[in-house]
Amino acid sequence: MKLLWSILFSCLLGYFLFVLGPLVGGILAFGILFGCLFRGLYLLSTLHEKIAKAEIVNKQTPRSRDVI
Repeated sequence: MKLLWSILFSCLLGYFLFVLGPLVGGILAFGILFGCLFRGLYLLSTLHEKIAKAEIVNKQTPRSRDVI
């Protein structure tokens, strides 16, 4: 259901940007696109930091099979 709403919202946004004209619509479209890209890169960076910290903690704690 979320996919359907996302498709409908994207269609409405595309139509709205098309009506605004090439200059204003293009500027808004690139702003939305690059905003999503930068947000995605930020989230990937945060995820990488959390995984790296968890990996370091996991390496520092002894495992029961390694203690033998």
